[in-house]
Formats: sequence, structure tokens, C-alpha cells
Amino acid sequence: METQSILLQDSLLLIWNNRNSGERLKLMEKIYAPDIKFFENDQSEPFIGYEAIDNLIQKLQQDWPDNFEFKLTTAPKSNHNIQHISWQLGISGQQSVAAGADVAIIEEGKIKSLYLFLAV
Repeated sequence: METQSILLQDSLLLIWNNRNSGERLKLMEKIYAPDIKFFENDQSEPFIGYEAIDNLIQKLQQDWPDNFEFKLTTAPKSNHNIQHISWQLGISGQQSVAAGADVAIIEEGKIKSLYLFLAV
């Protein structure tokens, strides 16, 4: 159960901060279910599977400075198979450009669904 409680933290810090697609995909296999669904917002269809999420990360990172990264603002919280984490995005030591939270549903020791909530 302890390993499961840091899945969402690893998703954010190890996958979404990683600038190497090959490394991201290997990490996804350990952290995400093969048919993971990432829900960016209510108005869009989910991104499904490793490749779709990897392509999204790559597209977003193209517009970010090299030293942009996610930082945790709260410790991960778990309640049975649900996890929550809060974060900020930006350059360390500067005002963040985005903040939000992620919620994950865990099944069989991996993230099955991932939901983004941007702070407005």
C-alpha cells in the first residue's frame, strides 16, 4: 500500500517533469495502467494510453522553458483507491504560472484514471 500511495507523486514529478519521451514511456508502464485515461477538463475527450499522454506532455513542454517544472504544494493524500495531490508549475524561485491539483483512481496498483483541476 505504501508504494501505491506515492503513485500520483511519481506521475507528476517523474513523468510530467521528464523531458525524455523514452524515459517517460518506461515510467508510465510502472505507474499507469495500459489503458489509463487522462481527463484534462470537462470540455475535452480524455487522452487514453501511454502514447496519447506522452504526445500531450511533449506538446506542452515545447512551449515551456527548459527549467519549467512541477512542484508539490501538498503531500499526496490517499483514501482507499483515490489519491489527491496539489502542485504549481513554473521556474523555481519565481512566481508560478499555473497551479492545480490532480486526482487519480488506482486499480491493481497503477493509476487507471487521472483528473486535472486547474486553479483559476
